[in-house]
Amino acid sequence: MGDTITYLKKQIKENIQTYAIILAMAFVWVLFSFLTEGRYIGSQNISNLFRQMTVTSFLAVGMVLVIVTGNIDLSVGKLAGFVSVIVAKFQADIWFDFMPDNPILTTILSVLIGIGVGTIFEMIQGYVISYFRIPSFIVTLGGMWILAGGILVVTQGKTIPANQPLFSFIAQGYLSQTVGWVAAGIVIVLLFLAMFQNRRNKVKYGFSVTPLVLDVLKTIFLSALIAVYVYTVNKYNGVQIPVLLLAITAVVVSYVSTNTPVGRYAYAIGGNREAARLSGVNIQKNVFKVFALMGLLCGISGVVLASYVGYGTIAAGSGYELDAIASCFLGGTSAMGGAGTIFGAIVGSLIMASLTSGLQMLNVPAAWQYVLKGIILIMAVYVDVYMKKNR
Repeated sequence: MGDTITYLKKQIKENIQTYAIILAMAFVWVLFSFLTEGRYIGSQNISNLFRQMTVTSFLAVGMVLVIVTGNIDLSVGKLAGFVSVIVAKFQADIWFDFMPDNPILTTILSVLIGIGVGTIFEMIQGYVISYFRIPSFIVTLGGMWILAGGILVVTQGKTIPANQPLFSFIAQGYLSQTVGWVAAGIVIVLLFLAMFQNRRNKVKYGFSVTPLVLDVLKTIFLSALIAVYVYTVNKYNGVQIPVLLLAITAVVVSYVSTNTPVGRYAYAIGGNREAARLSGVNIQKNVFKVFALMGLLCGISGVVLASYVGYGTIAAGSGYELDAIASCFLGGTSAMGGAGTIFGAIVGSLIMASLTSGLQMLNVPAAWQYVLKGIILIMAVYVDVYMKKNR
């Protein structure tokens, strides 16, 4: 028992920033619940809150690895917006004209084209950044302007409809209550299997193993959160399709970041670029791969955006890059590179969405919402720099 307590204290000390953001999110929810007399945690608002955070969360998931490598991407918001208008354009003016009686094929082709556009654009940017060694800030700033022009060219200043029923289901659909509980059960089982598999791998390779009771308690806690979420949203319309897609994406990218060379090398590059190079890491190749992954997630985000809004507009994606970057920093991703988690970025994105939702429910003017978000972001980065300096 004493060893468990000692280990727990050590973990809290080493991961205090992660625990701090979780406590911050809990504080935000409790505060807004009190100020709105419980309306904030109503099933409808929780459902809307999680749906609204998905677009920027897809961007934040990819942005973690970009920042971890010591880079930045200012173009992701506009790229998601550009993808959304491309998808809308193909649905409204091209595929829909040639295949009006085949909505399934129309939707599939539109989604694939959108994801392809996002991936190819980021691959181009990643190649310029990694092989031509032009700073990512400059390249992606230029990319943001190019995409802003591209949106105007595609839309010609008009709104393009993308509200075909099947396509709209991607971001506006729900799972039935039964399917939602089945999905939750599968996720909980996978959590426990992953926990035991992780323990076996640590033993196999000679790493220290967390006390079993702590691993079990942590997994039970996560399982309880999933159950509470499903119970809450089932009281409204059920688990949202985009939230399910985000959960799957987060799990896959988290696995990539911790269990594949691409992820491990990204952390090595951000932690000490010269040491990584001397260790034989191909920095150019791995940075390129990270930006390609970012493009894939921008494509998914743009598809979800078009489906959620139902239109491709000239303002599509405006400001999303700032929310994505802020979500990463709030979630513990280091501004100096080398540290950050996918889970943290999701929590950071949820904090940003929670603040926006709560302030809107309290009718706080938009100007003060921006001011508050800016102050919180600066404080989060300051804490990161301060703690890293102390270490």
